[in-house]
Amino acid sequence: MYLIVGLGNPEKKYEKTFHNMGFIAAGDAAEKLGAKFKKKECEASVAEAYVGGEKVIIARPVTYMNNSGRAVKQLAAKYKVPPEHVAVIYDDYDLPKGKIRIRPEGSAGTHNGMRSVIGETGWTNFPRIRIGIRDTAVNIPIIDYVLSEIRKEDYELFAEACGRAADAAVAFAGGGKIEDVMNKYNG
Repeated sequence: MYLIVGLGNPEKKYEKTFHNMGFIAAGDAAEKLGAKFKKKECEASVAEAYVGGEKVIIARPVTYMNNSGRAVKQLAAKYKVPPEHVAVIYDDYDLPKGKIRIRPEGSAGTHNGMRSVIGETGWTNFPRIRIGIRDTAVNIPIIDYVLSEIRKEDYELFAEACGRAADAAVAFAGGGKIEDVMNKYNG
């Protein structure tokens, strides 16, 4: 059993913002697996699929970003998913736009959604798939930047990055060793 969680904000007005990269990538992963977000449970919108005979839950918390950990904790408990089988996908301002960085564990860094996940679960030993969003040409406060809409000229770059993040999540959920997934998709 695997759990893929894409972090974001649930309202339509946030749909195309940088802070919703995790939601977009989770949607891409569900699409690649032929799954639909059909039900709500554990404070998340959920899709179910199978990869190599293994059940995969793909989730988008319906809480706001800063409370994402509640959904992760509840889903992991309900489905008895150990931390090393939980992949969290999210935007990362510390990485250049369009870059993907996968790690098997770590801290929350500057990301409030990840602070919530770690705070609620007590885990640091779960894989995370980070999508870089930093644009050195833009000089506005981080909170304004992450909640702003992706510019049209960058849409293709971010669509590709979310697609690669989704591919990495699907490879991981297919039983791929996190080190192999990192080697293939980091960068």
